[in-house]
Amino acid sequence: MSHIPMSDSECELAMSRLTPRLRQYAELLVRRGVAIQSGQELVVTAPVESAPFVRIVVEEAYKAGAGHVTLIWGDDEISRLEYDNCPVERFQELPAWKAEQMNSLARVGAAFLWIDGEDPDALLGIDPAKPAARAVASHRQCADYRRGLDFGVNAWCIAGAPVLAWARKVFPDYSDAEAIYRLWVAILDTARVTGDDPESEWETHNATLKKNKRKLNDSHFDALRYTSSNGTNLVVGMTPRHLWEGGSSTTKAGVTYFPNMPTEEVFTSPDRNRVEGVVHSALPLVHNGSVIRDFWLRFENGEVVDYGAERGLDVLRNILETDEGARHLGECALISKNTPIRQSGLLFYNTLYDENASCHLALGMGFPECYEGGLDMDKETLLAHGVNESAQHVDFMIGADDLDVTGIMADGTEVPVFVHGQWSWE
Repeated sequence: MSHIPMSDSECELAMSRLTPRLRQYAELLVRRGVAIQSGQELVVTAPVESAPFVRIVVEEAYKAGAGHVTLIWGDDEISRLEYDNCPVERFQELPAWKAEQMNSLARVGAAFLWIDGEDPDALLGIDPAKPAARAVASHRQCADYRRGLDFGVNAWCIAGAPVLAWARKVFPDYSDAEAIYRLWVAILDTARVTGDDPESEWETHNATLKKNKRKLNDSHFDALRYTSSNGTNLVVGMTPRHLWEGGSSTTKAGVTYFPNMPTEEVFTSPDRNRVEGVVHSALPLVHNGSVIRDFWLRFENGEVVDYGAERGLDVLRNILETDEGARHLGECALISKNTPIRQSGLLFYNTLYDENASCHLALGMGFPECYEGGLDMDKETLLAHGVNESAQHVDFMIGADDLDVTGIMADGTEVPVFVHGQWSWE
């Protein structure tokens, strides 16, 4: 059946009817996403185009007891102008005020909420060395900020809100107004804001993720083997004290929060030196406004030794050349194809959503919480135990519909974990 377009007035009415769900979503992000505490600072980073929704978020934050809300605005067009007109040297050092802003906010115990909405093609054609340099500089100069996020000091959450260019990319055959409306509906549906009590929905969802996490931790596999008909044949070794995580996280102060909304993954950090074989992407990767399609990586002794891509090869190269750790894995995540995002049939061109539609791996930084006692270790100690360190953390999707994942025990016993893209126990 062909689509009957909505008129602008119909879209306006439909958006007005979404208002209660938008407020539920904002409340969910504040109360469960970052789990704001009484008197706490909240830092919201968002595109200027999403200001109407951000105002609702700020209102809900103060209702929930936030002591103060700091806004950090972004704009794709201005970012593009900066990358086009400034030399790479400009990105190799953060302004001192910017580093101090992020470090000082982390030191006072702020919670950090990112409202993610960007044009997937915003940085198409720019020199990929520039955003890579910025990532390295931020990692180096914002040490307190990074430590707060990585080692369980500061609660944080990433969630989505539409911008027009993103909506056009996901829904190219619709009017601007209808594309925005449809993307909002997709975001709310995948965030489980579909009924009267989204917080209860998230508690139920979290229980399912914890069940899968418990099964994997009880199995304590020595390695996982990934195979699919697209050519993926990869063995990923685990550290002896690896832990699987997923769903909610808890700060050292005991605050439970959700780092991603939506989230469908159970994940761990593998041994950075025990990865062998070839892996092929299953979905495009959008990285810093550029798209990498149909790419593959070959690993030996944990390191990427060869790679290729049908599109975006230079972007992939710059990711891998960021630092030594960018050629090693920091994460492997398992996600069933039976999830709202995958079943929507949408390609979001946004890693937050697309990674939660597909099993994925990540090049770069590993997670301290995925190593027993890791939150009490420094990065050098974690690295010595096989948990990767890098200025990058780039998720890429490998979950083809026929992906099989086999757990390998220390004695060589093999146990099916995923069969044709879904948990073997589903």
